[in-house]
Order: sequence, then C-alpha cells, then structure tokens
Amino acid sequence: MNRFYPLDLSALNNYSPPDDTAAGNLLEERLHGLRRKIVVLDDDPTGVQTVHGVSVYTGWEEDTIAQGFAEQNNLFFILTNSRSFTTSQTEAVHAEIGNRLARVSQQTKTDYILISRGDSTLRGHYPLETQVLRREIEAHSAKRFDGEIIFPFFLEGGRYTLENIHYVKSGDRLIPVGETEFAKDKSFGYRSSDLTQWCAEKNAGKVQPEEVVSISLESLRALDLSRITAQLMQVSGFGKVVVNASAYADVKVFIAAYLSVLALGKEFLFRSAAAVPKILGGIPDKPLLTKEELVPDHCARGGIILVGSHVQKTTRQLEALQNSTSPIRFIEFNQHRVLEQGGLEDEARRVVREAEQAIAAGETAAVYTRRTRLDVDTDDKDQQLQISVAISDALTSVIGNLEVCPRFIVAKGGITSSDVGTKALRVRKALVMGQIQAGIPVWMTGPESKFPNIPYVIFPGNVGEDSTLLDVVKTLMGDRS
Repeated sequence: MNRFYPLDLSALNNYSPPDDTAAGNLLEERLHGLRRKIVVLDDDPTGVQTVHGVSVYTGWEEDTIAQGFAEQNNLFFILTNSRSFTTSQTEAVHAEIGNRLARVSQQTKTDYILISRGDSTLRGHYPLETQVLRREIEAHSAKRFDGEIIFPFFLEGGRYTLENIHYVKSGDRLIPVGETEFAKDKSFGYRSSDLTQWCAEKNAGKVQPEEVVSISLESLRALDLSRITAQLMQVSGFGKVVVNASAYADVKVFIAAYLSVLALGKEFLFRSAAAVPKILGGIPDKPLLTKEELVPDHCARGGIILVGSHVQKTTRQLEALQNSTSPIRFIEFNQHRVLEQGGLEDEARRVVREAEQAIAAGETAAVYTRRTRLDVDTDDKDQQLQISVAISDALTSVIGNLEVCPRFIVAKGGITSSDVGTKALRVRKALVMGQIQAGIPVWMTGPESKFPNIPYVIFPGNVGEDSTLLDVVKTLMGDRS
C-alpha cells in the first residue's frame, strides 16, 4: 500500500472556498420532492452526533421498524451496536434487518433510503454489513442497488477526505487515517489511507482501486451537478463511489446530485459517517445544549461519568478532568481482573458501592477503566472482541446496578455508551436532544428506561480536544469557571 504523509491544516485552504448558500439552494430544491423514509443503521450510538429531534430505536423487531416508518419525521435511527458483534452475529442481525425492512416497506407502500452509519475512522464490519443488507433486500423486494457510496467525512470530529485520502485532524496537522491508531485496531484494522485502495483492501481484491468512482472536491466546489450525476449514472453492479469532502457544503452538493439520480431510478446504499444523515434528513443546525436544558436545578444528587474507551485521545481527556478542580470522585475500574474467575463481577460490586456513596452525597462519580493496556495472548479477532464485550458488560453493569438515580450520565466510548443505553438503562426508544459539544450527542431517556427522562451524554472515544470531556462535565455541573 502507498504510504501518505501528514499535511498542515492549512491544506484545507488549497481548494476554492465552498459556497454554502448556493449548495443549500441546490439541495433544498431536491429535498422538497423527496417522499422516502430515511433509515439509518448505526453500528454504535455515536451516529446521532449531528442531529436533533429524531428517534433512536434500540431494537429491530418488525413492529419497531414499522413504528419508525409511521413517524411524522422522515428520518429515524436503529442502533445495532454491531461494532461489538462477532462476524457471525453481525451477519445474522443485518440479515434480519434487511428482510424486515423490505417487508415493512412493502406493507406500508413506503420507499426508503438506507444508510449504514459507520465510524469516521473506518473501523467496523465493512463490507460485511452492506453486503448482507444488499443480499437480503434484493432477495425480498424489487429494489436493486446500483452502487455503494463511501462517505466518511465528519467535520465535527476533524475527518476530511482530500484527493481520495482520508485524514484525521490532530492539532494543526492532518494525519492520513492509515497512519493513526485507529488503523491498528485489533478487530477492524487496515492499512490504506486512500479510500479507493481501502475499498480494494476491505473487499479482498474483488474491487480494484481504478474501478472505484471518485467524486472530486473540484467538481463539488464548482457545483458541477451534471458531471457528478453523469458519474453516478454510470455506476452499476454494486460499484463503489468515494466522495471527497472538507465542508458541509460539499455534502449538500453531493446529496443534491444523488437525489437527482435517485429520481431517475438509480439506487445506492450509503456507508457513511454522521454528516450524511444530517444533510439528507434536512436537519437544521442547533446551538449546543445548555445546563438549563439538560439538568433540573432542584436535583441535589451527583452525576456519573463512565470512561471505557482506551484511545489516546480519551486518556488525555480523562487526565484533563483529573487535573481539574471540579468536585469529582474518581474511581478506577480494574478490567485486568477479567483474567480472574469472578474477578470482573467482584470489581463491579466494589465500584457500584463507591459510586452510589458519591452520587448520594451530591458528588459526581467518574468511573474509568485502568489505563494500562491489557494484552491477551490470542490472534483470534472474535475472541479478542468477546473479551472486550465481557469487560464492557462488567463496566456498564455499574450503571445497571445503581440504586441511586444520578443527575446525569456520561458514557465515553462507542461500545461503552451503547451497552449503557441498551443493557444498563434498558432504553427502547430515545429522543436525540442535540449536542452538548460538537459531535457529542445527548439522549433523553424514554419512560420505559431504568432512569426515565434524564440526560444521557454519548461521548465518542475519538472526538474532541483534550479539554472537551472537562467542558462537558462543567456544563452539566453548572461550573462556569
């Protein structure tokens, strides 16, 4: 694989500036006539990090999907949390969803657009998820997918695609994604930073880089819909389309072109990060949430923060929180006890006791996994994933076993936040309130949940600056220092 090198952040200025107003006008014309439901399958709960006022369902039973189709909103999310699944679990779940989605669409006589929302740093069960969805939907309906759109741009997280190379912002540098810690993920690692090569790598040579259609930033900035639509019209046989982008205007122009070819009968399945659902769903911008919108003043209890992610950014954010003067009681969870018989269960009981004491006393409890890396002697990716899930289950049981209702809950990390929402809080349907910081969504828990109607902050492991976790906690605690 070719190796690419970091760029200075100023490289984003090497292209003609985006015309957001013109892009918005192009998009609005085409969105106005859209009569399809937009279904987003989210492989962890962070995919709602750009939207507000939409529902997230944590199950995919046929009647649950039908509820989504019956909503007045044109967009809804289904949280699969498949990034914590084995390959066999992932295939089974996506086969179920594809089958049921096709059936509900036929029963309601409502067509749909399907987005497989994945990680902006390219981790996850790709191409398995989209391959299974295509297979099942085409087997159970008349829908035929001409192609697949690869679109990992995510402004709020500093993810940009330039000349087909996907970058991750780090300080004032743009790092090719294949050179980051995310590419070394034990379960979902890869080598390619060029998305055309990444498609070939992930598809095990069944796709060649030169076969991938590339939508250039130059075409998008020139508002050249005729060229982009011509490129899309030529795609067939589930061909791959890579979209370059460094601003939301680029997404708007591309979606305008996509909607044009959709009207002409072309069908595409999206594999995207969080920017596409926002733009395709016509979700307007909203200011960051405030403490007054989130936490009732009369509540005297403390909150709880659960930190599970082990990416370097999360560790730096935890350190910034620990170095602050905020009234927080820090409690380490020793996940290395997974190597002991019953060790994780015993550790969870201890941590619950300490957290309850803090919350009842009006303090915020910050429970965090031991930062020392745990290496298990196996190269079996599914086994590694199963160990991670066992640790996550024990960590999130801290929330599930709380008897004192916290003022708020913050969960750090994709798998952690999903397990807290579905297993510990038992949320079946949540409302996305908005974002507390850029790219950090907040659910309002449903009436069926363990702790109804409290703010639940879903904090991705790989989002924000070093101070962002501290900023979130200050907002929730009303600390304006």
